[in-house]
Amino acid sequence: MGLLFWAIIVAFGALLLIRVYPSVQEFLTTRQAVDRVVRSDPRPGSVPEIRRAFDKQRQIEYTNSMITGNDLEIEAVADGFRVSFAYDKEVEIADPVFLLIKYRHTASTR
Repeated sequence: MGLLFWAIIVAFGALLLIRVYPSVQEFLTTRQAVDRVVRSDPRPGSVPEIRRAFDKQRQIEYTNSMITGNDLEIEAVADGFRVSFAYDKEVEIADPVFLLIKYRHTASTR
């Protein structure tokens, strides 16, 4: 009975990992794209330039299909810009059960 119990726990953990991993990988790729855009030009000229650069980065590598340049929150700070994004992702575990993951990231040109 103990072996069966642990087999069920390990199987559930593996199922959870298999379902969540693509979402986490998508977030990490999007975060890397935002960081690359922010760090590529330490003094970007304007907000539209940052949005265009992010959209170009999305075309180069598959990032997040939910986030576009228009979804970025860009704030001017004293020495540059602060770029952030946030979104929610529902991951289906089993038909009536979903896992809600809230992703957010902020990058600064400093």
